[in-house]
Amino acid sequence: MPASDGLVAPRADPRARPDHPTLLHHPTPPQHPTPPHRPAARPAARVAGLLVVLAAALGTWLVWWAMVTTWPGQRVEELVFVTADLFQDVVNRPVEPVLLLGSPPWLVTGFLAVCGVGLVRRRWGATAMAATVVVGSNLTTQVIKDGVLYRTGLVGEWNRDINTLPSGHVTVVAAAWAALLLVVPRRWRPVTALAGAAATCAMGLATIADRWHRPSDVVAAVLVVVLWTALVGVVAPAAWADRREDDPRARTERPTRLVGIFLGAFSAPLAVLSVLAAAFAEGHVGSGPPWDAGLVAYVGGHLAAVAVATAAFAVLLPLSQAATRPR
Repeated sequence: MPASDGLVAPRADPRARPDHPTLLHHPTPPQHPTPPHRPAARPAARVAGLLVVLAAALGTWLVWWAMVTTWPGQRVEELVFVTADLFQDVVNRPVEPVLLLGSPPWLVTGFLAVCGVGLVRRRWGATAMAATVVVGSNLTTQVIKDGVLYRTGLVGEWNRDINTLPSGHVTVVAAAWAALLLVVPRRWRPVTALAGAAATCAMGLATIADRWHRPSDVVAAVLVVVLWTALVGVVAPAAWADRREDDPRARTERPTRLVGIFLGAFSAPLAVLSVLAAAFAEGHVGSGPPWDAGLVAYVGGHLAAVAVATAAFAVLLPLSQAATRPR
């Protein structure tokens, strides 16, 4: 319109324009509910568990090969038996109650107790893992002892051609305590590992002192339990890990580390001494009267039992904590 007409075109309010960018409607995208947290075991823990499984399997075979199929191995353990016979009347009464804990009724009792702890805590996955450790360890021990490994009597007469490796009594006790590691709260696992190491030591020492088993039988039994405990941590579904609301890592990391270091530091020198004792008994290290060899072999056999029991729980404690840690 010409300006001379005296009319001015009205200026539109930019805020009122329907196409103003500030007024364009952007619909809010639908809010999807956050998926529930699914705890997962750490991949590094699975790798560590697999390495432990392989080491335990190889260790079991090596113990059988060295102590059961060779002359030196059988001679050393025969010295342990001959010396144990000298003390059997003294040790029989105090160790007999310990040996009863490895009987079938106590196997069932331990199985029910471990599963009961898991069920009371409503840890269904952990209960399944613990049950697998108990059943798998004990079945493997019996199958290996009766159907896989063999013994050819090279030295001595006790169970000359009957394989006694691994020890069923030691397996019962060690498996129950290893399984308990998987169902108790995280803060209780360091104490459980200490108690499990002590109980396994007691059973191992009792079977050797009362001439129920050879030292190699004890070592192999503990390794079988280590194998199964590590294996369930490797193959268990991620959803079976500890819950996020369980004990925080900061509260359990220090006790776990301290107990693991203590058990490992305790077992290492005993393992070395047990090997040196076997070498001395065979005449490879030092010399002395004939009775020295038997006594040294006897002490060395007991040291081997203590060393493997404490080392086992030194490994299983941090492994169980790491394998079941939620992310």
